[in-house]
Amino acid sequence: MNGHKDLDIKDAINKNCPWSGKPIEEKSLTTYNGQVVGFCNTGCRDKFKKAVDLFDDLMIAP
Repeated sequence: MNGHKDLDIKDAINKNCPWSGKPIEEKSLTTYNGQVVGFCNTGCRDKFKKAVDLFDDLMIAP
């Protein structure tokens, strides 16, 4: 998962930010499990990445 400048908002699987419910912005896109996911700002995008990374780490912990 990462933020890409070459991602297109029209490819996003969502129209509203999963954190805030506000409309997504072109500069706040990332990928997750092969899908483009949008957020209302880069802060929400980065919060999502941190949460997913933490969850992934917990899933592989013994």
